[in-house]
Amino acid sequence: MRTPFMSLFMTSPFEGLQEHAELVKSCALVFKNAVACHVAGEGAAFEELRAEAAQIESRADAVKRRVRGHIPKGTLMPVDKFQLFRYLREQDQVLDSVEDALDWISYRTDPGIPAELGDDFLHLADAVIGLIEALSKLVRGARSYFKKFSDEERDHLKTMVHELHHRERDADQIEDQIKRRALNLGGDPITVFHMVRLAETIGAIADHAENAGDMMRAMLAR
Repeated sequence: MRTPFMSLFMTSPFEGLQEHAELVKSCALVFKNAVACHVAGEGAAFEELRAEAAQIESRADAVKRRVRGHIPKGTLMPVDKFQLFRYLREQDQVLDSVEDALDWISYRTDPGIPAELGDDFLHLADAVIGLIEALSKLVRGARSYFKKFSDEERDHLKTMVHELHHRERDADQIEDQIKRRALNLGGDPITVFHMVRLAETIGAIADHAENAGDMMRAMLAR
């Protein structure tokens, strides 16, 4: 069966990517507030925010399925379809890691995050939020670039990808600092393990944001 001529020119899939990216950004802001609530010992508020994050993740899943399922065979696209899907997968993994971090926090609400590490975890959450906000801007810029193919926009996007790498390294340094401090706190080994694993789980959010940036760079190199 032949693909109808007009269906070869569909709405840009980058519209769906941007919609998904904005939901990731919204969920990240909820995550930041949830971490702050947990550090402050506000358990009920934390659980409300965790439920809100789950709702956003569900909406993002619907967008992801729509992007994957509405690209007919033979559609003319400015990028390789499988590169686009790999990008979407990494962007979605950012959301999954946010949920993993919130779930991990919820497993042990008492005694929670030790006071000595509270500011460090808030700092790590801020670093992760910065990465996700930069990723959202990257998708918005890519949507414009793949309409115009401006060399100036392409160079700007490559600079943004480079910035993602810098931000991810900053997040890595904060994660390492938390793990080092947690392991030298002494006391309850379960609390130490919980803090180290939490730092790694939050750090995974930054890793997937950086990976998404790498996938975008691959699409720009086409």
